[in-house]
Amino acid sequence: MSGAVCERARAKVNLCLHVTGQRADGYHLLDSLVVFAETGDLVSCAPASAMTLSLTGPEAEGLGAGEDNLVLRAARSFAAGQGAAITLDKRLPVASGIGGGSADAAATLKALARLWGMPVPDAAAVLALGADVPVCLAGHPARMQGVGEVVSRLPHPLPPAHLVLVNPRVHVSTPTVFRGLTRKDNAPLPPDLPNLPDVPALADWLGVQRNDLEAPAIAALPVIATVKAALAAQAGCHLARMSGSGATCFGLFSEAAAAESAARALARAQPGWWVQASPLAR
Repeated sequence: MSGAVCERARAKVNLCLHVTGQRADGYHLLDSLVVFAETGDLVSCAPASAMTLSLTGPEAEGLGAGEDNLVLRAARSFAAGQGAAITLDKRLPVASGIGGGSADAAATLKALARLWGMPVPDAAAVLALGADVPVCLAGHPARMQGVGEVVSRLPHPLPPAHLVLVNPRVHVSTPTVFRGLTRKDNAPLPPDLPNLPDVPALADWLGVQRNDLEAPAIAALPVIATVKAALAAQAGCHLARMSGSGATCFGLFSEAAAAESAARALARAQPGWWVQASPLAR
């Protein structure tokens, strides 16, 4: 597209996710360590008189381009009267716990801000798009708290690492998962993230943390446990866990070769699954 502005929408991964409470309005309070994989979608925005959205890519099937699409909702959060031809190249599975829609919305905000020479909408408008949109807009490893509005830089950089992301091609309902929680006032993360020099140290620290949504998600969709076990069985995998509300799980690896070998093995064993090896974005 001539004059197009492009932004990557990286996959969001919750290395751990603690549910620490629920507000009177029903929103859940979270405490999560969030990172991003290098793999993701691509949003392109070109000058146009009207607002349009085109969908391409291997994961576009079944994703609607109507007014409820998060990309269009993000575009319309700017001041009225602007137009753009937006193309979403969809490569992440839809509704899979790795923030695809939220990352797409954040990438749209960044791209349109550049295209139009405008600031992104205010924090309240960003949060209104979804709990994961503020951290996806930040785009760096972060601690996410509250209902998603508190995004803090980590005190220490995380070690270089590699992920294998696996989705069994079955959706699990996020409201169903939250309703399945046995308690909603769980302990938060420790107040300070220690300096973790390598992936084994990171995995050991994460092993003491949790994803509180994993158990109710597995109860609703037992194949998640199968995915997690398959990842954990791969050589070089230091930790396997579900991301977000599922159904995608991740394996944490020190070396690219081990992650890529695991991804090939899993794809051969389960050709119906979505499998992707990716470095951790820095």
